[in-house]
Amino acid sequence: MLESISTVPVSVEPIKRKYSYLSTSTFWSIRQGFPKRLSLVLVAMSLVIPLAIWTIVSTLQLVTPTFLPTPLAVISAGITMFAENNLWGDVLASCSRVLVGFLLAALIGVPMGLAMGTFYSMDSLFSPLVGTVRYMPITGFVPLIIIWAGLDEPSKILIITLGVVLYNVIMVADAVKFIPNEMINVAYTMGASRWDVLWKVIVPATFPSVLDTLRVNISGAWNFVVIAELLAAQNGLGFKIIQAQRFLQTDKVLFCIALIGVIGLGLDYALKWLSKVLTPWADQVRH
Repeated sequence: MLESISTVPVSVEPIKRKYSYLSTSTFWSIRQGFPKRLSLVLVAMSLVIPLAIWTIVSTLQLVTPTFLPTPLAVISAGITMFAENNLWGDVLASCSRVLVGFLLAALIGVPMGLAMGTFYSMDSLFSPLVGTVRYMPITGFVPLIIIWAGLDEPSKILIITLGVVLYNVIMVADAVKFIPNEMINVAYTMGASRWDVLWKVIVPATFPSVLDTLRVNISGAWNFVVIAELLAAQNGLGFKIIQAQRFLQTDKVLFCIALIGVIGLGLDYALKWLSKVLTPWADQVRH
């Protein structure tokens, strides 16, 4: 019966697919390189355009000079502060507070983040506390910090440490969780112990992310130093800002803010350079 059924040849036409190709683009290319000269032009524009707008608005006095002085007035006020008001001492005081507070936050936050990202037990133990406290404003703890640590340097350093440490914990823990399980399983297959997996797999794999975490969160330390120097401080850039604000010396306020930005930018580039030196294998991931 089946043999009597004749097979009818069926012609199958090939399916024509329309391929579309991306047009070349220099400005909107996605991780495909970018001309260095054009990058420098864009960097210059990002700095020059806001400065030009500020200069025009302040020079034409579209805003009262008391509230928006000219860039030259701000620079002149800064020179005067360095020459007559010992601004160098305030810079060193703020830098020392940020350095000590941030180092404490790193010494606490990085190991804690590694533990939470590596061990489910530590994640279950610390996650509820970290997840709750990180939403609490650090300014709300200022009265308690005054009671606990007084008005001297320990209270200022404690504010900076508490303001940064939990962000270090969370970001480092997330970096550990992004390590592929295959890397850990291969290490176990080759006979590694848990200690070997921690120090020879997890720590090296997360080290570039730890450096990036510290580079990002050091900006938070500079933000909290202004709050810290509200506590009966006699020096520091935050103290200078508050002091100038009381007398409506906007030029001095703007110069101190700009000076903090310049110091922070210098630290950012220094940490980027350190990351490239210590972790050259992570350049492809970074860029």
